[in-house]
Amino acid sequence: MVTQATKVNFEQLIENNDIVVVDFWAPWCGPCKSFAPIFESVAKSNPDIEFVKVNTEEQQELAAHFQIRSIPTLMVFRDQIMLFQQPGVLPENALTQLVTQIKGLDMEAIRQEIAKQDAEAQPATA
Repeated sequence: MVTQATKVNFEQLIENNDIVVVDFWAPWCGPCKSFAPIFESVAKSNPDIEFVKVNTEEQQELAAHFQIRSIPTLMVFRDQIMLFQQPGVLPENALTQLVTQIKGLDMEAIRQEIAKQDAEAQPATA
């Protein structure tokens, strides 16, 4: 099942689900219309994952927050960490592979890498 996200429920969707796949789209967007059945098909095949659509016309604040410049744009969050963001239409097999890869990630290693990058980005204090 695909959930419609708004600025009201978006944060809860990210916080309350291990993996969230987000499709930023608009009703007037031709590529978005061709991607919709692909997105829905992969959602049906992965009931353990939250699939979310954000209508950028109605949810301009969310689109601005994530700096969406072209649609469709796909984002994937796992454990509240954005792991993937890409504009454009993905073929069904590519979206399925992406979901499989996200499921298989070692999130502890990713958190350690983020912490390491954050530490390196901090200015050294004397």
